[in-house]
Formats: sequence, C-alpha cells, structure tokens
Amino acid sequence: MNVSGNGKRYQIEHSISDREMRELAARERVSVEFLQESLAHGALIIPRNVNHSHVRPTAIGPGVTTKVNANLGNSKLASGWEEEIHKLDVAVRAGADTAMDLSTGGDLKRIRQEILKESPVPIGTVPVYEVACRAEEMGLPNGFLDTPRELFFEVVEEQAEQGVDYFTLHAGVTRKALEVLDGGHRLAGIVSRGGALIANWMRHNHRENPYFEDFDRLCEILKNYTGTFSLGDGLRPGCIADASDDTQFSELFVLGDLTLKAWKHGVQVMIEGPGHIPLDQIEMNVRLQKRVCHNAPFYVLGPLVTDVAPGYDHITGAIGAAVAAAAGADLLCYVTPSEHLALPDARDVHEGVIAFRIAAHSADLAKGVPGAREWDDTISQARRDFRWTDQIRLAMDPVRAREYRERDAIPLNYEGCTMCGELCSMRKRKAGQTADQTRKGDEIL
Repeated sequence: MNVSGNGKRYQIEHSISDREMRELAARERVSVEFLQESLAHGALIIPRNVNHSHVRPTAIGPGVTTKVNANLGNSKLASGWEEEIHKLDVAVRAGADTAMDLSTGGDLKRIRQEILKESPVPIGTVPVYEVACRAEEMGLPNGFLDTPRELFFEVVEEQAEQGVDYFTLHAGVTRKALEVLDGGHRLAGIVSRGGALIANWMRHNHRENPYFEDFDRLCEILKNYTGTFSLGDGLRPGCIADASDDTQFSELFVLGDLTLKAWKHGVQVMIEGPGHIPLDQIEMNVRLQKRVCHNAPFYVLGPLVTDVAPGYDHITGAIGAAVAAAAGADLLCYVTPSEHLALPDARDVHEGVIAFRIAAHSADLAKGVPGAREWDDTISQARRDFRWTDQIRLAMDPVRAREYRERDAIPLNYEGCTMCGELCSMRKRKAGQTADQTRKGDEIL
C-alpha cells in the first residue's frame, strides 16, 4: 500500500464511523486501510465537525478523486441568506464537493446556520471576516484595528460549536513574513482579505499574529469539535508579477511548521495555495508545498494563469487548476466568471463548479485515479453507438448537453448532429461496418 506523508503516524481526531468509512472507501474505489493510514499520516483529510454529522464524508488527498470547492456568501452590498442557500443548492447539484461561507454582511450567524443545516457537503469559513464585522458593530474608535485579541479565538470557538467543518486561518502571516513583504517589490501587495486584515491589525498594534502566537489554543478548539485546519495563504500572489516570490514562500515555510504542530494535537490539516501563477511555475509550486508541508493535502485557489481575462476567469482558473491537480493538488477552489468584478450569482456558481470539475477530472485521468477512465470510456462507447440519451446522462453537465442537442430540434434517435449531418464520420464507420457484415454474410450463404 502506497501511503504518502511524512512517515510518522498521528492520532488524528475525526467523526467518521466504521460504516461511513467503508462506504467512503467504496465510492473512492480504495480500501478502508488506505483511508485510515493516509489519515494517520496526515496525507488525507475527511473534514467533518462532530456537530455537523449529517454531512457525507468527503476524502481529500492523494489516491482519491480531486475535489472541487465552491465559495458562497453575501456582502454588505449584495445578496441575502435565501440567495446564498439557492447558490449552495446550485453548487451541490453541479457537483461541488465542499463549500465555503465567506459572508461579510448581515446576520452572519443566521446565514451560516442556514447553510450548515442545508448542506450535504463540508462547510468552511474564514473566521476573521466575522471578527471584522463584530469589531465594526462594537463601535471601536479604529474599527477592526482595535479588535480585542480574545475575539479572534472566541469567534473560532463559536463557529466550531455551530458545526463548521474546516477553518481558513491565516496563521502564517507573521511579523517576519511582513518584513519580507516590506523588503520586496510586489505589484499587488496583499490581496487576501483575511491576510490583509491580520497584517493591518499586527502593524497597528505592533504585535504578532494571534493565530500564530497562540496556535496551540486553536488546535485545542478544533480538536474538541473534530474541525480541520485550512491553513490560509494570506500572502499569496494576487497577480502574475508577484508569483513565486520570497513573500509567498516565507509564509509557506511557516505553514510547514504549523502543520506538524497541528498533527501532534491530532487535528487534520490542509494547506491553501497560490492564486495567480503562470503555467510554467505551477508544478514547481505544488511540489514545493508538498515537500515543505510534509505532504499535507493541497487546496489551490485557481490558480489563475493570466490576469487579462476578467469575465472569463473561470477559464483562466480552470486551466491552472488542471495543471496543479495533475501535479498533485487535492482540492480545487473554483473561480467564477464574475471574479474580480462582482459577487457571483447562481449562474456564475454553476459555471464555476462545472469548469473546475472538468479540471479535476482531467487531472484524475492524468493521475490514474481509480474509476476516472471508466467514465470517459463509457461515454465514448455511447457516442460511437449514437446512444444520445446515454451521452447526455453521462455528461458533466447533462442539462447543458440536452439544451444543445435540442436547440436545433434534432430527435434523440437521429444518428448525427447539425455539425456534420450526412458527413458524420461515425455514421460512415457504422455504415461501412454494416456493409462489411453484409458481404461476410453473403459469403457464408
């Protein structure tokens, strides 16, 4: 059995029963032993809060299918909890494996509670967003900059008690990392909302990042609720010009140390990865992360491979995601067409999930993940045999496939489409085979 990891076994806390572990292994076409050993070595996570028990177990890591995350959440300017629940339903129907509530406006607890109640997939959050909102409500003179240190931890514990499965915590944004940032020449600076909040609080208060300074406390909170760390990349590059710089990597090395500390506490960990990376640097970034972070699962945000396609960033992101996943990334955070422009609506969510599922499956083919090739072979057989109903059923997006098939009012039993008509190569192959079979039959007679 090939189990990656740092070679050590840990007593990792989780809330998955033996029956659920067997069912998960069957879905992933691996053994229960593989899942258990990968979990114990930190190479794989199954994020589920003990208070979110109706969520189906989802395995993230090497040896299982590449997973896709959909970001949800409102802002002060747009959407409400009802719309976010609709987006969640759209994302799950499109095939999202996890989702994150990134809400920054309104009744955050209510929104999160409704999402947790309705979601059949693991839910993640970025607790510092709520810290910032709470600080504003407190009417502090300098707003978030005057946030009491204790509030950073109170919010994490409240969200964990509520049932959040995994937490993006920017514990790698340290004073030393900010010194590297200040000594560099970044074009975009800090683009992570969470990273920028933490950095501004640190600078204003002349103090270390609370999440880094008291990381053991975070570990105990998450352990009590079988929560999972998604160690955030608060200093990720936000444009191609900043990719793979010293600032990005200074944070990464901190995350490697924190990974070992979390495992010693028995807490599951995945590492968030860079956002804007040119194609030729993606594989290097994935391999470096795996090495520095002891083969913990890698959760990539895109990555976007160019900065010039607003309105089409689900495509620029999916291109990078396919390359990253083929190189070893385990969870792909989708990017929608509205990235950099507006809060995504339900259609954007659907487009983003499908684009990144295509990337994930393409990578699974390259990695030889069990069962991946079977899907392609089955739909290819249906295409060869003009079984249009089966082709549509097997499509990544059956609704879209049916819409195109029916757009020109072509009956499903017609052997061809409006692209080639009577010149269809499949029809000619089939006609040739039929003629050949007839000749052979005549010879026998």
